[in-house]
Amino acid sequence: MDDLPVLNPIKNPTALRPLLGMTILVVEDSLYACDAMRLMCLHSGARIRRADCLRSARRHLSVYRPTAVIIDLGLPDGSGADLIKELADAAPRVTSIIATSGLDGGRADAMAAGADGFLAKPLTNLGVFQQAVLSTMPEDRRPSGPRILPDEDVHPDPLAYRDDMVHVSNLLGEHAEGPVLDYVAQFLRGVARAADDGPLALAADALAGEGRRSGAALNSRVARVAGLVQERLDNRAAM
Repeated sequence: MDDLPVLNPIKNPTALRPLLGMTILVVEDSLYACDAMRLMCLHSGARIRRADCLRSARRHLSVYRPTAVIIDLGLPDGSGADLIKELADAAPRVTSIIATSGLDGGRADAMAAGADGFLAKPLTNLGVFQQAVLSTMPEDRRPSGPRILPDEDVHPDPLAYRDDMVHVSNLLGEHAEGPVLDYVAQFLRGVARAADDGPLALAADALAGEGRRSGAALNSRVARVAGLVQERLDNRAAM
């Protein structure tokens, strides 16, 4: 990574735009969660790049070095903890490596892999986001003087939530069992909570729960999730 360009123009951060000059690579499979990150980066002054899987993230990192990388632990082609460990062991090292997850034990797994910080999902609060990123940065990359943390939430595009539902519907149409269901369950748990979609979050919890692999129970839980997802796709006015 020694010869990679650094996409960080020299700009001084300010109290209102404390991440000015930073480029953040967000490794996130949910379009809804990524839109929340996009809005928080926009309001904070940072540039954002997105990768939706480990393979895409490694491709990005082979051609440039961002200031910070925010990595979801549950990705379609593996664990984000593996990428965290790779980046933590690399030389030169990315300045800031932050993990994000809505699963129990996510923080411990991320820090054990070498992350500098952790963001718990669902994440929509601008001040929490800014503080988490700034706490991992060296002093000379932080705004000088006192700063009031903005206590405001961002509101991702509902169409991004619909796109996530399309993604899940396609997966369920192709796979009704096996490891893909584990991925669907953890994906939906995160995105449904981020969108405050209680019924879908509960159905995702059930799909991920103990004993779900038995035939009748599994079919019932998959059908429940598929039905709720289809309802959201059919009901545009609710999103």
